[in-house]
Amino acid sequence: MKVCVGSDSVLPGTARGLRVVLLVVLATVLVVAVGRVVGASPRAAVPDILLPPSPVISPPQAQRDPALAPTATGTVRGVVKSDHRFFAGIPYAAPPVGPLRFHPPAPAKAWTGVRDATDPGPRCIQDPRGDPEFGRQSDEDCLTLNVWTPASTGSPRPVMVWIHGGSFTGGSGNIYDARSLVMRGDIVVVTINYRLGTLGFLAHPALGPPGEVGNYGLQDQQAALRWVRDNIANFGGDPDKVTVAGESAGGMSVCDHLIAPGSKGLFRAAIIQSAPCQAQADLPKAEQSSIEYAARAGCGDPKTAADCLRSLPVDKLRKPVTFYNIGQNALPGPVTGTAVLPVNPVTAIAEDDAARVPVLMGTNRDEFTLFVALQYLRDGKNFTAEQYPDLLRETFGANAVAVGERYPLSDYDNNVPVAYAATVTDGMFACVNERMSEDLARDGPVFAYEFNDRDAPAPEPMRTLPFPVGASHSLELRFLFEVGGAPPMDAAQQALSDQMIDYWSQFIATAVPRANGQPGWPVLGVDKTGQPRMSLQPDGSRVVTTFGESHQCPFWASLHA
Repeated sequence: MKVCVGSDSVLPGTARGLRVVLLVVLATVLVVAVGRVVGASPRAAVPDILLPPSPVISPPQAQRDPALAPTATGTVRGVVKSDHRFFAGIPYAAPPVGPLRFHPPAPAKAWTGVRDATDPGPRCIQDPRGDPEFGRQSDEDCLTLNVWTPASTGSPRPVMVWIHGGSFTGGSGNIYDARSLVMRGDIVVVTINYRLGTLGFLAHPALGPPGEVGNYGLQDQQAALRWVRDNIANFGGDPDKVTVAGESAGGMSVCDHLIAPGSKGLFRAAIIQSAPCQAQADLPKAEQSSIEYAARAGCGDPKTAADCLRSLPVDKLRKPVTFYNIGQNALPGPVTGTAVLPVNPVTAIAEDDAARVPVLMGTNRDEFTLFVALQYLRDGKNFTAEQYPDLLRETFGANAVAVGERYPLSDYDNNVPVAYAATVTDGMFACVNERMSEDLARDGPVFAYEFNDRDAPAPEPMRTLPFPVGASHSLELRFLFEVGGAPPMDAAQQALSDQMIDYWSQFIATAVPRANGQPGWPVLGVDKTGQPRMSLQPDGSRVVTTFGESHQCPFWASLHA
């Protein structure tokens, strides 16, 4: 999930591809959208019943210069092109530095005059192990966002707030070029940065009152959503039609916002892409890991730990604290059992305790091949048949034998990476998504999908592996955004990209995904048998009812019965 920020440069050939592979480590962005056909999708009003109560917002000021936009803290000057406007690096909170480190975000300070908003702000501090920028273009002062709008003014547009992925250790909102979404979809897109790794999620008990530590990155996202509520009308957006969306760690964050008390009323719909929302630690686990991390950093005394941690040079905190493992992949992230996130989102959703808003959600056909590919490319790991039982034991514990029997190597031409990736794709991504979508469908409309282009463009190193990556984690992103680092799409893939932008933007506008000339997208039903799901593929998207069977979800459900 690592992403390059603040630069439009792309390295040639294999080096370019490898750079992008590293940028997406543990879950996001490997992809580019090029040569899209620009068009416009019709917009319709959202039924009043779907809308949360509206905050009181002053009407936007009249603007002679479309490059200028007022905000609550001052005026910004962005970039105006023939087909879109772009406002970059806008602070939505105060710099979380010095005494504000390891605290919830504070309000941004006002400025006088006109602030330049033509360049994105720095990335938040990244995991050095997977950061090809080696810390460059990153800073602790990073709480900024970018606004993409259509070129023309007029009636307020629906808004998508995009939360980037990166396993909560890397990435940035800056990499997501949303011009195709705003031009073709006629929507406003906001991409955000939020604190990552140790700075975003360390849950040392000395840092605050009981139950109020950690989750600083999640609270940053909430602050960004409040900024959108209070300011987006001045950029041509409709604050009553905000959809919160994200992929991978960003999608996990969306799951959290569905149940977090501080997120209530800040959006009226949600998009969850490729999110293992169960992979979040509870407070005791996070506190113990944080205490051990602080001790290794030289802040082991509980009495002085808070001051010690806040005074450390930032370089001492670049290596992320980790709370949760998926196989050999460890990640930090939001902490449950806290004031910010009282329960695990999967549990809350199963108990019908989530926001009752329309949801569009799904996964990719071959999610985990990306992570196996990264282990091969980054660490030289080429798993053998002898290692297969150990891989399953690391990942599935007591269920490893049953998983191995269900996924024998003989079913995968004895290709260990493909077999292992299939187990994690099904057990950690697809079937968790199926279970959550069916639970959410009890309380509101849910539109489910699977991205199924197994020849989706990928960076050069991923196209020369000794196993196929297929429709891997993050490869759907270049069908929505222009991201960089992979070959152009062919004509059929370009058509799929247009269809996906139409579906997504119409969901953002009307709470129902529609695309002219494409199949209607039915909601999930109460009956869990044969649930309809849109299969997004370049030879023609279609509604299928075999998702659970394809990913062996009854087997995975039996393990948790």
